[in-house]
Amino acid sequence: MKSPLRIALPKGRMMEQALDLWSRIGSGLDASQANSRRLILPSQDGRFEFLPVKNGDVPTYVETGVADAGVVGLDVLEELEPDVLRPLDLGFGACRLAVAAPDGTPYPYLPGGVTPRVATKYVNTARKFFAERGIQAELVQISGSVEIAPLLGLSHWILDLVQTGRTLEENGLVVMDTAFPSTARLIVNRASHKLRLQEHQQLIGELEEALDEQARPAVVGVTP
Repeated sequence: MKSPLRIALPKGRMMEQALDLWSRIGSGLDASQANSRRLILPSQDGRFEFLPVKNGDVPTYVETGVADAGVVGLDVLEELEPDVLRPLDLGFGACRLAVAAPDGTPYPYLPGGVTPRVATKYVNTARKFFAERGIQAELVQISGSVEIAPLLGLSHWILDLVQTGRTLEENGLVVMDTAFPSTARLIVNRASHKLRLQEHQQLIGELEEALDEQARPAVVGVTP
């Protein structure tokens, strides 16, 4: 009997959404595992094992083959550029990677030819983004709350994930530009995809069907 497909999931809201999707294909967590502290969580049908890991570690687990597949945001994939397959956009976890700054800050150029400083967690993405726009920027890597950087004079702009925009608004920041929209993606280890092709194809097909069903409008019966 083959071992279960091992799926790396990012801890937090995206993991909850992923497990909800897997439950719709009959492979959710067993009820007894819902609040478990175990590091490897089996699915109720035994087809999968879920690995709760840090968001930024998901691509590493999948690329190295520790996990057969994983779920992670496009923002992480674009930043880390792992050598993995990206067969499916799962649609949830929607946000956008955007440039923001205090209201009234010049963009895309500062007066007097001043080189803009940009605070971000996404240094590689920022480098590519500004290069494509012909903007020479000094990047300041921050791992915590990026929004505070312009308020303290550390940077002129920031490049960060934006969902509702509420945090930006509360800190007097406005979106100046958008790098790209981001949603959760299914990623697959290349070697595992070759060795266990049928299982991966089955999983992708089941997830696609579940997502299609979710997207269909509900049919309301009309009483004559």
